[in-house]
Amino acid sequence: MNEAQVISLGCRLNISESERIRAMLGQERDLVVVNSCAVTSEAVRQTRQAIRRARRANPDARLLVTGCAADIERDQLAAMPEVDGIVANTAKLDARAWNVPANSPPAPQSRTRAFIAVQNGCDHACTFCVIPRGRGPSRSLSIVQVLAEVERHLGHGAPEIVLTGVDVTSWGHDLPDTPPLGELVRAILDTFPSLERLRMSSLDGIEIDPLLFELFAYEQRLMPHLHLSLQHGHDLILKRMKRRHLRGDAIDLVSKLADLRPDLAVGADIIAGFPTETEDQHAANLSIIRDLEIVHGHIFPYSPRPGTPAARMPQVARETVKRRAAELRAAATETRKVWLASLVDKPHAVLAERDGTGYTPHFARVAVPEGTGAGTIVSLTPTRFENGLLQ
Repeated sequence: MNEAQVISLGCRLNISESERIRAMLGQERDLVVVNSCAVTSEAVRQTRQAIRRARRANPDARLLVTGCAADIERDQLAAMPEVDGIVANTAKLDARAWNVPANSPPAPQSRTRAFIAVQNGCDHACTFCVIPRGRGPSRSLSIVQVLAEVERHLGHGAPEIVLTGVDVTSWGHDLPDTPPLGELVRAILDTFPSLERLRMSSLDGIEIDPLLFELFAYEQRLMPHLHLSLQHGHDLILKRMKRRHLRGDAIDLVSKLADLRPDLAVGADIIAGFPTETEDQHAANLSIIRDLEIVHGHIFPYSPRPGTPAARMPQVARETVKRRAAELRAAATETRKVWLASLVDKPHAVLAERDGTGYTPHFARVAVPEGTGAGTIVSLTPTRFENGLLQ
C-alpha cells in the first residue's frame, strides 16, 4: 500500500470525515482505517464484517478503527484480533490522534458532490439512539468556517455542495446570537453565485426556520430534495421515541412546501417495529409514506441499542419487525415508482457521477451517455425507468 486506505460506513457525515482523514494521513504506508457506524445493530455487524474483509485484503497493514462504533462498541472491536488500535470518534480529525504531523487543512479530493460537515454531535435524547454517546454534544462551524470550506471545494471543481451533520437543523444553537440554519444557507448562496447546486442532508422538520423554508420554496439553486428525520407516522410512538414533532407537523410542512415548489421530492428515515408498536400504529407508519409521498425512503427495522430507554421497553417480536419493515419498503417502492414515472419524457439537469449515472436536482438517479465527464451537468430527457434508474 502506497497510501492510507480509509473505509467509510454509515452516514454522509462519515463520508465527509473520511475524506478529511484520507487527506490528513496522506502517504502513510500500510495503514487501513475503518470509519465505523453504530446507528443500528446491523450497522455494527457491517462494521465487524468490513474490519475482517480489510484484514484479509491487507494482512500486513496496520488496521485502526474510528467512528461511532469505536466509542459505543469499543470493547467488542478492540477484542477483535484483526484490529491494531482504536481512535476515539471525537479525536479522529485531530492529526495527533494518528501520530502524523498537523499540516495545513488538506485539499479536498476532486468530487462531483462535496460533503461539508457544518455540525457535529447531538443534544437530544431520542429513546432509540446511541449516536450522542459516539458524537458528543452539538457543536457548529461558524459561518466564516463554512464559507471557507465551500470556497475550497469550489476551487477543486465541485458543482454541488451538500451540507451534512448529525443534527443539521441544530446548527448555530451553540454560536453567538444563535443564528438559524437558513442564515447559513443564505450566506453560502449569496457569497458564491457560481455555486450551481446546494443540497441539504437529513433535517429535523420541526426546526426548519422561516428563512430556510423560504429558500426551499423559492431558491432554485437549493435542490428540491427534502429528507426528513421523521422516524414514525404515529403520534404515540413519536412521543415514546422522544421526538419533538407529531405526524401533523410533518404533513403540514410538506404540504405547504409542495404547494410552493411542486417539484419537491421528499425523503424520510422511518423505523419499523419500535417497541410497543401495534398493528394500528404500524398502519399509521405505512400511511405516512403515502400521505407525504415519500420517494426516498430509508427504512430501518428497529434494533435495541445498549443503554437506551427503548431497549428497556416491551419489544416487538423480531419476525414482526422484519415483516413490517418489508411492508414499509414495499410501500415506499410503490410511491417511488409513481414518482419516477412522472419524471419520464421531461428534461432534467443531471449531475454526472463516475459510474455512468447521475442525479437530478430532486435526487432521481439517471443513466448518462457514455463519455459524459464526471462533475458536468447535462440536460437529459429519460424515456423510461428500470430498477429505479431513469434511462
